Amino acid sequence: MSEIIIRKLNKNDAKALIEYSKYIGGESNNLTFGEEGFQISLEDEKGYIESVNSSERSIMLGAFVCDELIADGSLHAHARRMSHRAELGISVRKPYWNMGIGKKLMLELIGFAKECGIELIDLQVLEINKAAIHLYESFGFEIIGKIPAFFKIGDEYFDAIAMCLDIRKRMN
Repeated sequence: MSEIIIRKLNKNDAKALIEYSKYIGGESNNLTFGEEGFQISLEDEKGYIESVNSSERSIMLGAFVCDELIADGSLHAHARRMSHRAELGISVRKPYWNMGIGKKLMLELIGFAKECGIELIDLQVLEINKAAIHLYESFGFEIIGKIPAFFKIGDEYFDAIAMCLDIRKRMN
C-alpha cells in the first residue's frame, strides 16, 4: 500500500469530504448517516471546515493514500463550563479497516487534546460495532453508559455505548 498521509483538513478538502461521506455512509450502518452522505452544500462544508480550523481546541484530520481521502477524525471542544471536554469522531473506508489507520488517527487526536488542555474526551459508538469499541478501549476509553434506540434504520433500533477517556488519569 502507498504511504498514508494524515493532515489537518482545510476548505479545499470540502468536496472530497462530501464524496467520502457518501462512500462510508453506504459501507456500513455504523454512522449517523447512510449513503446519502452529509447532504450539505460545498459552500456550507467549506464554512464548517473553516469554523473548526478557527478554533484553537478543535481539529479535523484526514488520512490520504495518494490523493484519496480514506479516513477522517475530528475532535470538537465544548465551550463554557464544559470547555475541559471534547467530542471525538472517527471513520475509515471499509477497504482500509484493520490496517492501523484508526489507531494513527486516534494517536493524533488524543495528542492534540493533551496539547490544548482538554481533559476528557467523549464519544458514542453503536453497541454492535465491536471493532470500534475494542479500538477505543485500547486507548483507555471506558464505557460510561448505554443509550437506547440511538439509531433507527428503517424499523430497527440500535443502542449505542457512551464512552469517555479521562486524560487526567493518564497525565501522571
